[in-house]
Amino acid sequence: MTRGWSAERWIVPYRNVARELGDSPFASIEYREETGSTNADAAQLLGDDSYGGHTIVAEFQRHGAGRKGRAWHAMPGTALLFSTILPRKVAVDRLWLVPFWVALAVRAGLRECGVPATLQWPNDLLLHDRKLGGILCQSRVTAATARVACGAGINVHHLAGAATVIEPPPAFCDEVAHVDRAALLAAILRAYDATLALLDDAPGVTRAWEAAAELPGRRYRVAKDDGPEPFEATAQSLEEGGGLRVIRDDGSRETVEMADVRILR
Repeated sequence: MTRGWSAERWIVPYRNVARELGDSPFASIEYREETGSTNADAAQLLGDDSYGGHTIVAEFQRHGAGRKGRAWHAMPGTALLFSTILPRKVAVDRLWLVPFWVALAVRAGLRECGVPATLQWPNDLLLHDRKLGGILCQSRVTAATARVACGAGINVHHLAGAATVIEPPPAFCDEVAHVDRAALLAAILRAYDATLALLDDAPGVTRAWEAAAELPGRRYRVAKDDGPEPFEATAQSLEEGGGLRVIRDDGSRETVEMADVRILR
């Protein structure tokens, strides 16, 4: 064993998740005690259609990544870290929709486990206005369609005495409910299964995401990559393509794009 934890403690619960899911297309689950990144592992499998629906879940990631190449750090025993390859292809012009669909499913799984998460554009899950988790998707495009790996990292257990250098400090599920990580994974995968057809319904995903993100009216502090300083704004709606429509405090309106900004909490 490495890093002081027992792999067997975690293998058995995740094996049971696959059994519980039965004939679901999401019933294929692979556990890794340690890996570089579950998203990188899943991305290597996107060229093989037989891995559709397959989930890789890890106890520890050496190189976990967030949006814009930022690192995602989680100590062993604290987080649910996994990537799921969709069991179907997605039209290239609908790839922008996938992270929002994933966020809705992850939120549904959290709420089933007693954690009242909300969503923050573009890819965060919040608890009490602090970051609880994040979504990061990767794709492999062939002609007009793509295979997609949907990665998620969720802070579940806060270790007593563990220091954090993140400001504001992250949130953890166990602030509000005792959450078993295997049960949470099962709930999320069931939500994937139940809502898979929504990937063909962009307006339906958009409306559901806006409600889960408490739009319109949510306050955002936006930092443009090429802007002089952050600005305050009120979010109005999720736009086609994944941009966020906002009203700045000076009254001007604009759509900010995922590739161009960071959201500051």
